[in-house]
Amino acid sequence: MNPQQVHSSPHTPPQNSVTRMMLAVVFALLPGCAAYVYFFGWGLVINMALAIGIALLAETVMLRLRKRPVMPFLTDGSAVVTAMLLALALPTLAPWWLILVGVTFAIVIAKHLYGGLGYNPFNPAMVGYAVLLIAFPREMTAWLPADNPLGFMDSLRYTLFDVLPAGTSLDALTAATPLDTVKTELGLDHTLDEIFRRHRDLFGGMAGNGWEWINLMFLLGGVVLIYMKVISWRIPLALLGTLFLIATLFALPAPDLRPSPWFHLFGGAAMLGAFFIATDPVTAATTPRGQLIYGAGIGILIYVIRTWGGYPDAVAFAVLLMNMATPTIDYYTRPRVFGHEED
Repeated sequence: MNPQQVHSSPHTPPQNSVTRMMLAVVFALLPGCAAYVYFFGWGLVINMALAIGIALLAETVMLRLRKRPVMPFLTDGSAVVTAMLLALALPTLAPWWLILVGVTFAIVIAKHLYGGLGYNPFNPAMVGYAVLLIAFPREMTAWLPADNPLGFMDSLRYTLFDVLPAGTSLDALTAATPLDTVKTELGLDHTLDEIFRRHRDLFGGMAGNGWEWINLMFLLGGVVLIYMKVISWRIPLALLGTLFLIATLFALPAPDLRPSPWFHLFGGAAMLGAFFIATDPVTAATTPRGQLIYGAGIGILIYVIRTWGGYPDAVAFAVLLMNMATPTIDYYTRPRVFGHEED
């Protein structure tokens, strides 16, 4: 080999790029999205189309205002992933303006006002979701049950024009989610057996009707991302393992008052959060030990907020709270530098 042709390190070419990682995340989300559409209708497709369009527009405007090149950042896929994650967190009957507010806040405030991709301390999609949940609680609870009767055009007309088919009303179409139902009914001193018997159509084998299959698909997509080395296994394992453990510890002495760990894993957004949200490479912990602590902290907070907090599904708030702790976690879990000598 000619020594003049040897360049400086690193000699191993990088395996991941931002675009490759984001495309892998998009494709890994598709099985869960397909299951979502199968059980809950075309509303998700409409939400995603609007969210992606708004996200790309907001990204373009902010890049021009910041005098940054548009195409390299617009085509890296980060805005698309943010839009898809936020759309998955919204009810399928979300009005267009709700999507506009959430996506714009996520891209403009949570991402670009902090310096853009790589500088944002909080997960943009979860910031957008948290803002919507706090500001518009009524619209954020308009969830459809599985096997809803609305087709694509009916869903589109409601999203764009707030018009439902004749003879139907929003209250008649929508229903509480499994997590919300369990939380509310337990607060009324009902047992889990009574809740499951009274709401048989809402619950499936392990958790909510339809939700368990959606979460299984997100689990499958997450495993593919780990196999491709797009994400680390530590955060999902720590998050889901901690959530399973703490739910088991509380359910064992009171099985009719505390939902099973399987219900917590497959009844809400735990799988989506573990593999696609908590693993955000910008806002998550980066050290090996830190990732385990970070994931475990999210798992604990999910259970605490679901059980004693004011929100039935706590993934967004748990992730945002641990995003705040990420710099401290990384600081105190830095691996020892080779050649380091103790004082």
